This record gives sequence, C-alpha cells and structure tokens, in this order.
Amino acid sequence: MLEIREKVLRLEHPRTLNSVSKLRLVLSRQGKYKEAKVMHQQVLEIREKVLRPEHLDTLNSVSYLRSVLLR
Repeated sequence: MLEIREKVLRLEHPRTLNSVSKLRLVLSRQGKYKEAKVMHQQVLEIREKVLRPEHLDTLNSVSYLRSVLLR
C-alpha cells in the first residue's frame, strides 16, 4: 500500500505521510528502532517543509523521533 501511495500521490502527500507514520510506529513497537528512526527522520523532514515546523503533525513527528532516539 505504501509503495502505491508513494508512486501515485508522492511522498509529500498527507495520505502517504500518514502511511509512513503508521509504519514507523509499528516498527518502534516491534523494537526495530534503527528502521523506525530512519522513517521518523524522513517524515519529520518532509512535514517541516510541507506543513511547516509549527504544525501539530510536525510537532508530533518531533516527539516520536525523540522517543526512538531515547531507546
């Protein structure tokens, strides 16, 4: 599903970002912190550009990345 969204909607589209966001949370819960960290950083960078740093989704991305980095 994620690959299809990336091809059709592009990575910057909110639906694609939400899919990546959900996947990174699953990876974190599975203890796959290295993979989750990469996805967290990717989502954060895109959200900062697309939504701006002060947007709630961007701030949530900062929080999620922080939680992975603390593990």
